[in-house]
Amino acid sequence: MKILQNICFVLLFLATFSSAYAGSCWDGDVADCKVKAEQGLALAQYNLGWMFSNGEGVIQDYKQAVKWYRKAAEQGDAGAQSNLGFMYANGQGVLQDYKQAVKWYRKAAKQGIAEAQFNLGVRYDKGQGVLQDYKEAFKWYRKAAEQGDATAQSNLGFMYSNGQGVLQDYKQAVKLYRKAAEQGLALAQYNLGWMFSNGQGVLQDYKEAVKWYRKAAEQGNASAQYNLGLMYRKGQGVPKDYVMAHMYWNIAAVSGYKSAIKNRGLIEKDMTSSQLAEAQKLAREWMKKH
Repeated sequence: MKILQNICFVLLFLATFSSAYAGSCWDGDVADCKVKAEQGLALAQYNLGWMFSNGEGVIQDYKQAVKWYRKAAEQGDAGAQSNLGFMYANGQGVLQDYKQAVKWYRKAAKQGIAEAQFNLGVRYDKGQGVLQDYKEAFKWYRKAAEQGDATAQSNLGFMYSNGQGVLQDYKQAVKLYRKAAEQGLALAQYNLGWMFSNGQGVLQDYKEAVKWYRKAAEQGNASAQYNLGLMYRKGQGVPKDYVMAHMYWNIAAVSGYKSAIKNRGLIEKDMTSSQLAEAQKLAREWMKKH
């Protein structure tokens, strides 16, 4: 059965325009934003950077986005610092530079921006721009998690599950996975299902495992789709059903999931032609719905 996973991508600070000051820049007036930005107003510089980054009211231009984020960031704007870190981490408008990404994430993280705290945690987790340090990763994930960041909660749960940067504690892992899962994070839903399936931090409960795998599967998580196929194949938490097992493996196979492709082929040997036709029909209907 597919094991636990964590999240290693970076998050963009999701605020759109800042509404901290009045004026037509807040209404998306690019000309007004440029005037205010050139006058040195950090909030306008941030907004203008966001416009260029997202192609809102202007042609998307990452170099211009970097230019204006930098001006705002140098004045201490936390959102701009976070987004400038994102641009460096992803090589958008600048050469990819994890050390610069860490520099700007750290400035924003210290000002309490959850996305920056999470992203700084990722850099320490992966050893990008800094020496790999699970304790530092744990520290920053926890700060973001305490602000309700679902991705940080999920990664913090993963660290508790695996004893990375902290003593292994399955109960804490389950607690954090659940918080993130209840916010709709597919990977946390998958991991929570895995914990219930394997009885780690909770009493083994196949029905709960199926519940959370299903939620993750419906969001496109191929590992959850694959594991649901196993549950139906074995009759764990659900009645044994080769048709449903084939359906979920067929769905996971669309994502190129090798184990699903293999198992789908194996189970077909034990299915009738009518069962196979039904499984394929259900898979098509499921894919249209989700």
